[in-house]
Amino acid sequence: MLAFWQQEVGLPFDHMLPVGGGVRQHRHDFDGAVLKLNHARDPLAPASCGGLQRLIIAQAGRTHAEELSDPDGNRVQLVPKGTTGVDHWAIEIAVRDADLFLAHYQQGLGLPRIEGALAVRCGRSLIIGVVDPDRADETDQDDMRRTGFRYTTIQVDKVDSVHAQAVARGAIEAAAPQTLGKTARISFLKDPHGNWMELSQRASITGSLEPG
Repeated sequence: MLAFWQQEVGLPFDHMLPVGGGVRQHRHDFDGAVLKLNHARDPLAPASCGGLQRLIIAQAGRTHAEELSDPDGNRVQLVPKGTTGVDHWAIEIAVRDADLFLAHYQQGLGLPRIEGALAVRCGRSLIIGVVDPDRADETDQDDMRRTGFRYTTIQVDKVDSVHAQAVARGAIEAAAPQTLGKTARISFLKDPHGNWMELSQRASITGSLEPG
C-alpha cells in the first residue's frame, strides 16, 4: 500500500503517527494537504459501494489522465493540472440528487459552488457530487473502521462556530468538538448519506485551540 501511494502516485511520506486502537497513521504530503493512510493491526471489513468514490489528483507536468486503484481497491485518477477545473485535488461523492448535495456542502458548510458543475470549492480543492441514487445511501454510516476512503478534512479557524452553524443548517453531528492535546481541536459531521467530514482547528495553522 505504501509503495502504491509513494511510488505510483508520487506522494512524499511525511511521518507516522500512532493514533490508538492498533492503528498507525502514515501521513503523506499532498501539495500542502495531507493524505492520511491508516494501517490497522486487526482485520477490517470492506468498504460499502457508496460514499467517497474516487480521488482525483492534479499533477504538474502530466500530459494525460490515468486511472489507478490501490491494493484495497480505492479508485484514483491522476490528471494534468486544470483538468475539469481540478488544480489540486478533488473527491467524488455519490449522492441521491443535486439538491441534497448542495443543501449540505454549499448551504450547510458555506462552501462556494463551482458555476455550471455539481461541485463546491474547499480552499484549492473540490468536492464533486456524482448523482447515483443506487449507491448514494450504501454508506457505512457509523462504522469508521473499514477499508476505503473514510473521510475528508477541512481546516477552519474556529471549529465550534463552523460545527454549530453546519448542524443548525441540517448537518448530522458525528462527534462534538474536542481538543487533542496541544495539536488540534476537531469535530466530525456527516452529510445526509452518512459520509464523514472532519473539521480541524490545527494549532500550527491557526495559532490557537481556544473554542469559539
